[in-house]
Parts: sequence; C-alpha cells; structure tokens
Amino acid sequence: LGMFSELKFPVPWGHVAAKAWGPSEGHPVLCLHGWLDNANTFDKLIPLLPRDCYYVAMDFSGHGLSSHRPAGSPYHFLDYVSDVRRVAAALQWRRFTLMGHSMGKMKTSLNAELFFLSYCFISPQFCFLYPEMVDKLILLENLGFLLAPEDTEAWLKSKRMVIDRLLSLEAKQQTPKARSPEAALQRLLEANRHLTAEGGAILLQRGATETPAG
Repeated sequence: LGMFSELKFPVPWGHVAAKAWGPSEGHPVLCLHGWLDNANTFDKLIPLLPRDCYYVAMDFSGHGLSSHRPAGSPYHFLDYVSDVRRVAAALQWRRFTLMGHSMGKMKTSLNAELFFLSYCFISPQFCFLYPEMVDKLILLENLGFLLAPEDTEAWLKSKRMVIDRLLSLEAKQQTPKARSPEAALQRLLEANRHLTAEGGAILLQRGATETPAG
C-alpha cells in the first residue's frame, strides 16, 4: 500500500486531483483531507490499513494538485460536498466508505433565524444527503453533525436538489450552437413566453455573440 497512483477528474473549472492506493477492485474508500491540507495527509495512515480496499484520497478544489476555482469565487463548504459527489460519479462508485479528517468532516455555519451555531461536517453532510451511497463513515477528530430537528427535512430536500441539478447540468454540457439572428430570437421567445419580439431583439443585441458560424 506504499505505492500509489495519481488520478484526475474533470470539473467545469479544471480538475479534481486524487491519489489512490490498493487494488482497484477492492472495497472503495474515499478519503477527505483537512483544512488547508491535501491528499498527502493520508500517506502515513493508508499503509497501516487493510490491504483489500481501494483508497482514493482527493484534493479538494483549491488544495493540493486540484484546480483552484475562478478568482473571486467563494469556497462554500457545500461546494466541497458537491466535489465528493463528482468524484464518486467519476469513479462510478454506487456505494463506498467515507473517511474524513478535520475540514473533511467539519464546517461552521450560523442559522440566522435561530441564532444557532453548529458544526456541520463534509463527510456527515454527504452521508445525510446520500445515505444510500455510504456503507460506513470513519471520522478522525469528530465533533458530530448538529442540525435543528425542525430544519432537517427542508435542508435535506433543498441541498440534495441543488447538487443533483448542478451535476445533471454539467453532464449535459455541449458546445454552444450557432444560430442565425432570426433563429436565436425564435429560441429566446420559445423559452420566455412573456417576451415580445421587440423585447427579445433588444436583449439579443447584448446577450448573443456573433461568430463565423452564426
């Protein structure tokens, strides 16, 4: 298990990097590093663990060898949860073990309505959103996942919907089609029934880009 391989998973802003140990056919274990750390966090630990598992330690966006998000973009902790979902999808893992350390399991958030300070962890958040995908959860330095009971259902529904829709849109990304000005206007009006032809033409003056193809 001392030997490892480097992995890269494409994302819209670049790639998420990871390193893997063990047989690829082994039981899958996804390892999440801590605050301002990277996948090397697990270098000394992995060789001590069972050898029949396939360990993948990812670098969160902006960490290690992963691409940084575009300048000016915030690093919300729920975005890290989305990164975990992206990597699991790229690996085609339907069910796996999660092992999180520090930030890999921690987030601090403020519920403005209840003035309730809680620690929410990336690994437990993922388990909460996608329980069908996680068979075991291993937390190094655990403080627990705290969420007001009255917030649970709404949080689960809204956050999972956001992540699922985002990844669905990314999977459907295609090269933008070139249309004639008339066809572009027609498409705009079809998608926005409240627009008049005049209003649509005004918006297209600044909302479309002319290319050699159309």
